[in-house]
Amino acid sequence: MPVRKTDATLAAAVDLARSAAQEVAGAPVGEHLGTEMAEDRVLTHRFECTSPGYPGWAWAVTLARPPRGRRPTVSEVHLLPSAAALVSPEWLPYAERLEPGDIGAGDRTPYRDEDPLLVAGFEATGEQEVDRVALFELGLGRARVLSAEGRDAAAQRWYDEGHGPTAEVAKSAPASCGSCGFYLPMAGALRVMFGVCANAWSPSDGSVVSRDHGCGAHSEVDVESKPAPPAVDPVLDDLAVDLVDR
Repeated sequence: MPVRKTDATLAAAVDLARSAAQEVAGAPVGEHLGTEMAEDRVLTHRFECTSPGYPGWAWAVTLARPPRGRRPTVSEVHLLPSAAALVSPEWLPYAERLEPGDIGAGDRTPYRDEDPLLVAGFEATGEQEVDRVALFELGLGRARVLSAEGRDAAAQRWYDEGHGPTAEVAKSAPASCGSCGFYLPMAGALRVMFGVCANAWSPSDGSVVSRDHGCGAHSEVDVESKPAPPAVDPVLDDLAVDLVDR
C-alpha cells in the first residue's frame, strides 16, 4: 500500500479538530496524539479522551478539503478504542448468557428451535433402551427428549460439579453410592453411571450422584465403636460443707 504524503493544511488544523471534539464530548479533551492520512485530502486527528469511564479511548476527528481548497472542514467525530482500551465484552445472545442458577420464579428461557442437546421424541438414536424411553416420553406429550450430546453434556456436568468421586465429601467417604441402599439408579442410558440419592441424612439427598460418589451417610457402614470408660465408684466427702443462703 503506497504511503500517502501528509496534507500540511489538514495537519495544521489542530485547533479546528480539537474544537470539534470538545463540542461533541461536551468537555475538554486531552493531548493531541497524532494524525493519520485516510485518503487524499482526508486526515484524522486523534485526541486523548479524559472521561473517567473511557481509559485508553481517543477522539478521532476527520478533516477534509476540496481540491485546491485551503480551508479544512470537519467530516466526522468519533470516540474510538485503542488496543489497551476498556471495552465491553463481546455481545452474546440472551440464551447463551444464562448461567446455572440465573432462572428464578417467573423467568422464562427463549425457545431454541434447533437445540443440539435435544431431539424429537420419536427420533431413533440407535440405542434400544434410549429409544424405548424416548417413545414412552413422547406418549406423555413430550415433543423432544435429550440427544446423545445432551446426555453426555449432563453426565459430564454432574460428574465434575460436586457429584462425582472428586468431591471433598466423596474423598473421605467410607464407601461409594453404588453399594448404598439409598441409591436409586436412573432410567435409560444414564443408569449405568448415575442415580438419585434418597437419604435424608446425606448432603446429596435429592440430587443426581455418580456410582463412585459417596458420603458418610452410606447405608451399610457404621461409626467406629469406642470402648466405654471403666465405671468408678462414687466418692462421698464427709468433710465438705455446702453453704445455703436463707
